[in-house]
Amino acid sequence: MKRLWVYLKLALCAGLLNGCSTGAYFWQATAGHLKILAAAQDINELIDKPDTPDTLKKQLRHITQIRAFSVSTLALPDNTSYTRYTQLDRPFVVWNVVASPVDSLDLKTWCFPVTGCISYKGFYQEVDAVKLAVSLRREGLDVAVLGVPAYSTLGFTPDPVLSSFVNYPAGELARLVFHELAHQVVYIADDTTFNESFATAVEELGLEEWLAQPGQETLRVLYGEFDGRRRAFRALLSRAQTDLKQIYANEGKVAQSVVLEAKSMRMSQLRADYLALKAEWGGWSGYDRFMSEDLNNAKLAVSGLYNQHVPGFKGLFEWCGRDFPRFYGAVESLGQRSKEERDQVLNTLVHAPQKRPVSACSEGGFDAILQHGPPVLKDHK
Repeated sequence: MKRLWVYLKLALCAGLLNGCSTGAYFWQATAGHLKILAAAQDINELIDKPDTPDTLKKQLRHITQIRAFSVSTLALPDNTSYTRYTQLDRPFVVWNVVASPVDSLDLKTWCFPVTGCISYKGFYQEVDAVKLAVSLRREGLDVAVLGVPAYSTLGFTPDPVLSSFVNYPAGELARLVFHELAHQVVYIADDTTFNESFATAVEELGLEEWLAQPGQETLRVLYGEFDGRRRAFRALLSRAQTDLKQIYANEGKVAQSVVLEAKSMRMSQLRADYLALKAEWGGWSGYDRFMSEDLNNAKLAVSGLYNQHVPGFKGLFEWCGRDFPRFYGAVESLGQRSKEERDQVLNTLVHAPQKRPVSACSEGGFDAILQHGPPVLKDHK
């Protein structure tokens, strides 16, 4: 409870320092989160209650197993996060607003104390998110409003399991929990791409370990099919992002109307490519909502935040001997460098040999990469 009070005072002070509108924003964020915490119930007690629905009990048992695995195998924080459950009265816990220029994939940022500058603004009421979106569209920006099933408070408060994601399949539950807990391990202010790519790398590496356990054979096959679709969809978006960046690079060389016409044609091609991919999946419609609402620069840009540096982080994990604590330490150390150096190291590690390192997982290893590229690795014995 003491920590909650500290968090509340921090938010209120931040609001007073940053003006009335920001204060109102922090108030809705703090009040919304505290309401969720107040409604949380102990998972073990819920499992033992006779009136708890069997389907919910099953999912909560999955969560307790996943949570134990996250500590024992992935070395993620051993705290009270995801040991309590909150039933919401809405499909998402928050709605994030993202925005970008009509001729760029650069996201608008909002800056706050503690979190630094981030590429989205979240609201506990959808109507508030829509109100901001309308205002940003009037400024001529591409805008998207995204429903979010979960978020992390970076360990400041014990994040509960929420009804917005509790009914996910077991593999997706594990992926989400690993991702959100990873934010408690490393968080670098002012670099959303670094933070989200790291958490995505942890979720994927963790899920690989989790599915490799004995008795997970059937789930491994089912999840493999689902993940294959996700990877194909991400590749579809990535190709569109690459093409749009090339189109926007012509800004200033040709009239903006020409650039925007090329953008429109590429967006139409993206929709057509998705329909073809969907047909390959036998009509599976899991990404229909993403493709039908606010398909614009903002939505494409935010999808890239989660994946841009994932290959680099996975390369670093290999160079750290697939040792999670050592990997986390290296990521924390890398995060203390400039953004330019972080990006250079991670981009280099994408192409690094996938062998266990001799000494690359260290400050000296980063220096070597920055100066000469990947160090030559000896065969690991």
